[in-house]
Amino acid sequence: MKKLLPLLLIVLTLLGSCKKDEPDPITTDGVPAMARDTLYYIMKQWYYWFNLMPAVERINYPNPYELLEAMRYKEMDKWSFVADYDEFIAEMGGTFVGHGFRIGLDKSLNARIAMIYNNSPLYLEGVRRGWIVKKINGYDIAQILLANDGEAYQNAIGPSTAGVTNAFIFQKPDGTEVTISSTKQSFTINTVILYDTLHLSSGITGHLVFESFIEPSEGELETAFAFFQANNVKDLIVDLRYNSGGYLYIAQQLASYIAGNSITGTTFAKLSYNAKSQSANNTFAFQKTSYPLSLPRLAVITTRLTASASEAVMNGLKPHLNLISIGDTTLGKPMGMNGWICKKKYFFWPVTFKIVNSANEGEYYDGMVPTKVATDDIAHDFDDRNEECLKEAISWLQTGSFTGKGAEKFSRYAQFSEKPSWMNNAFVIRK
Repeated sequence: MKKLLPLLLIVLTLLGSCKKDEPDPITTDGVPAMARDTLYYIMKQWYYWFNLMPAVERINYPNPYELLEAMRYKEMDKWSFVADYDEFIAEMGGTFVGHGFRIGLDKSLNARIAMIYNNSPLYLEGVRRGWIVKKINGYDIAQILLANDGEAYQNAIGPSTAGVTNAFIFQKPDGTEVTISSTKQSFTINTVILYDTLHLSSGITGHLVFESFIEPSEGELETAFAFFQANNVKDLIVDLRYNSGGYLYIAQQLASYIAGNSITGTTFAKLSYNAKSQSANNTFAFQKTSYPLSLPRLAVITTRLTASASEAVMNGLKPHLNLISIGDTTLGKPMGMNGWICKKKYFFWPVTFKIVNSANEGEYYDGMVPTKVATDDIAHDFDDRNEECLKEAISWLQTGSFTGKGAEKFSRYAQFSEKPSWMNNAFVIRK
């Protein structure tokens, strides 16, 4: 074993080899059994709820996937996972295979594009957030979403494999319909979906729509905050509505840009491990950055998809500035994971630590309740001032309060994306 890797995903340290202490049962391929045994010993030592795990006979499970599911403390742990090594490295490096969109229902029960990556095949065809998706390969997508039927959606859209072609019927914002044949491709995603400025009565405000904390994010955030500083932004709206996690060091970077260099070296997050692994306890500090904003207040847009590293940023900033949130309650994951590589075939990510801020606040298992409840208004693009969440953020910045009269009833509907499920909970430590 080499070094230990955290993920919030936070990725902390990395164990680079895979070994076992007892012989494998007879198999045609010894690697799954070897990996299973390695995971078993990792769980015994490092798993946060090691004393609450079900008792198992590891030899009854042929591979680490099934063993982890058997050992996981299901009452609390909804997040631990085993990933294919190559797939994990590719995903966290920004490699994506598919059409590159998220799809959901609006308040009128129309299926719409909720988000789309800039390098995706459909974006290059002109498709944007807010377009109505009438049909995919003849399937009525709105009905599938209304039933929250993931299997039917997968049947309609097909596997996440380059070369798979789908026929889409869209309704554009002007009411016209267009049919587009799109082939799934491999491309690099942009995690900063949008950065711009809003000229408000309260001053110039930065607006950042940020989708995940992965390797490309480091450079993308630097570009965005250089733009914000060059434009002398006074306030900031950070849209994390679809940001479900990623690397802790990127969360640390984002928080440091926002908080500014005056608090460099003070605590951003404290990590606490189980009773067997207290020597791994660690503190992550706010860092000095080239483009600090030093904001006194911050508006964050959230949904039930806002999780893990996103929540850590909010929690870590809370003691240092006036932070409000708009939208829906976040997922609720005050925990993170360390990663172990096995034979460059498997990547193990069990929950290994909990995270609190400088005031020792954490424990948000039920999520972070928004200051102002507002629906994810997918009928409008992210920069449309009529979009419900953005409109409320602007109101708070300009007036100190939210809109009251005419507020519509809150609604929440299923959304589907092409991301692997483990990316919806990742909070990991890389360094």
